[in-house]
Amino acid sequence: MFPKENSSNGYHNPPPPPPGVGNINSHRERARRGTRRSRASRDSISLRVYDQQQQQQQRAPCTDFDMAYFHSYAHLGIHEEMIKDRVRTETYREAIMRHQSFIAGKVVVDVGCGTGILAIFCAQAGAKRVYAVDASDIALQDVEINEQSMLGSVITARDRWLKPGGLILPSNATLYMAPVTHCDRYSGSIDFWRNVYGIDMSAMLSLAKQCAFEEPSVETITGENILTWPHVVKYIDCYSVTIGELETVTTRFKFNSMMRAPLHGFAFWFDVEFNGPAMPQSNYPSSTSFTDNHLVNGSQRKKRINPNEALVLSTAPEDPPTHWQQTLIYFYDPIELEQDQVIEGLVTLTQSKENARFMNIHLEYTSGGRSHIKESVMR
Repeated sequence: MFPKENSSNGYHNPPPPPPGVGNINSHRERARRGTRRSRASRDSISLRVYDQQQQQQQRAPCTDFDMAYFHSYAHLGIHEEMIKDRVRTETYREAIMRHQSFIAGKVVVDVGCGTGILAIFCAQAGAKRVYAVDASDIALQDVEINEQSMLGSVITARDRWLKPGGLILPSNATLYMAPVTHCDRYSGSIDFWRNVYGIDMSAMLSLAKQCAFEEPSVETITGENILTWPHVVKYIDCYSVTIGELETVTTRFKFNSMMRAPLHGFAFWFDVEFNGPAMPQSNYPSSTSFTDNHLVNGSQRKKRINPNEALVLSTAPEDPPTHWQQTLIYFYDPIELEQDQVIEGLVTLTQSKENARFMNIHLEYTSGGRSHIKESVMR
């Protein structure tokens, strides 16, 4: 799924990867709905120059959706889950210490700080001052955040306060997708009704499919569930991405199944990289590991020769599991695939007009001469 020259870790043989102040760190985990729903990344750190006049600029009031979102982070349990995710927490700590030269003596902003663990890491790295910002009651003091999404808050903080040469952690992100097979999941949710203690309750199948697969599911799968190399849905450069660029993302995909198996849906996951501030290529000495720019999703970015140069936090199915898990969009009925059979189509991710923290997902896919459309909402 990702090329070898790529430092991202979407899958073992990767294609190209993809979420002032001296530094800004992006990610806010998605609030849970019921038992376990989607979570948006919540980790954000920023080194910045504090401008009191800019901070006093008038902001839009929080909506009821915003308040419900912030309130969902008031429970200690979700923060305990994040902190106990050693892959996530230790990677952030290593990234902070690895970039200590950018942090020591600087002002840091942790956007969406939660319990403040990442802010404390920055203090340990020698930051002159750390502003730990959060709108939920878990924070020690009341801080108002008015942007419509976590990454939007990071972009706003970057545009207002990031100094030239300042650091953003993570520096870039890549969203991936791949077709999956998951017979156990389908059997447990659907085929169960065909024989319930010897009774045929197939009349429940239609409702069972709707209840189980209408909305995206956040769960853990493994590399064995993946049928092809992944496809890059979106690469995000946190130093240059705009809010408008994230309102709608569309990509066309084409996969060739590597095995004969039922296709049950598509999985989505992400990688983030922790690199230093980008500099014009002419500023790098001839011995640097940067090569020519290449295009990802129509935008230029520098690729690195040495995949070990960047620190990567991956949520890929074949990597150690994290609390983010993977997001799966299941079909109501599987498609039986032959080896090398083509699956092609497009996916469009659109920010909901009802609630900017929700994502409308439009999926079109064709395989074996049959075309399908699946609409769902990531809440």
